Amino acid sequence: MKTFIIICEDKKNSLKKRLENREHHLTHLKSLKKDLILAGPTLDTDGNPNGSILIINFTDKIELKKFLEKDPYVKENLFKSVLIKNFKRVF
Repeated sequence: MKTFIIICEDKKNSLKKRLENREHHLTHLKSLKKDLILAGPTLDTDGNPNGSILIINFTDKIELKKFLEKDPYVKENLFKSVLIKNFKRVF
């Protein structure tokens, strides 16, 4: 099992799309159970979500990408960019 950090940046003017799909997105993430280490939105200067950060344990990057492709936010084309990096937890 490997650990990955996923940093997603929303497209401009996509807050409505994010909020409309939030519950489905959360349900999708909860399916990971103990392999989901951390998840939450990044915020703009007004405190509104404008991206996402996830830290997830997965067998490999290929399987992680398959999982992300099924995420409602990805299906709705919410993100301007998605960065996936290997992550090593120290603390």
